[in-house]
Amino acid sequence: MTVFLNGGFVSRDEARVSAFDAGMTHGVGLFETMLGVRDEREPEGVRVVQLAEHLERLGASAKKTGLSEDLRADRLGEAVLECVRRFFEEEAGRIGAERARVRLTVTGGDLNLLETIGRRAEHTPTVLMSATGATRYPDEMFERGVLLTIADAKANPLDPLAGHKTLNYWWRLRELQAAGAKGAGEALVLQVTNHVAGGAVSNVFVVKDGGLVTPVAQGEEEAGALPSPVLPGVTRRGVLEFAEELGLPARRRLVTVEDVLDADEVFLTNSSWGVLPVTRVERKEIGGGTVGEVTRRVRERWLEMAQG
Repeated sequence: MTVFLNGGFVSRDEARVSAFDAGMTHGVGLFETMLGVRDEREPEGVRVVQLAEHLERLGASAKKTGLSEDLRADRLGEAVLECVRRFFEEEAGRIGAERARVRLTVTGGDLNLLETIGRRAEHTPTVLMSATGATRYPDEMFERGVLLTIADAKANPLDPLAGHKTLNYWWRLRELQAAGAKGAGEALVLQVTNHVAGGAVSNVFVVKDGGLVTPVAQGEEEAGALPSPVLPGVTRRGVLEFAEELGLPARRRLVTVEDVLDADEVFLTNSSWGVLPVTRVERKEIGGGTVGEVTRRVRERWLEMAQG
């Protein structure tokens, strides 16, 4: 593992933050999970897939949530790339890794929020990043698709922090664990309105009549509509961008459970697995229980983007 903390690289044992850090005391913070790959065409020999998009989302969320007004995307990007480069140089030879999982976390820093009520807080955020070997998912997941169960928890559009990748992730991981206990690959999270939000740790796409449909994400709402609790996923964004070149119409709209159950195909997106086919939702088979052609094409295109 390679670790960067507040401006410098440290050993895993030295990676410590204050007991009074707002991330610890109040869960104040945001994070991004990214995929690093070897790429000899790049000056440092490494590349982080959609790095600019991840940092753009982080900066926008930091401003909107009040975490920080002045995150330096350029400096953060340089540190992320250096973290990946060091990981491959120092550790990958021993573990045979060709891909790295990069986690970038920004918290409120050593700050007692209760003491700042009614006045503007001056503070320095804590910046922590780490690079480890990326999870190797079984080929069977992508060849046969996964089961999707329905989560018990629901996303609330009136939660002002919904739609941002905050440190409040426990409830999502609990739903993912519950799905895994049932042999499922993910849990489908609904909103309190019973519209689809997405997976516990992913965005969802429905394929119908050759076109893509995905729930409206935070920042994409029409005027007068309820806020969306859906995270604007970076891989989701990539899929929407290259859908046109694949000749696939793509729409963002409210999605119902019936839309999912009646779909020709369903797939999930995130930065770890890219594009993951779904072939069953609870007891309902999707697409006859086989991975559809549209999903295969989208996954192949994502792999091309990830591998460069």
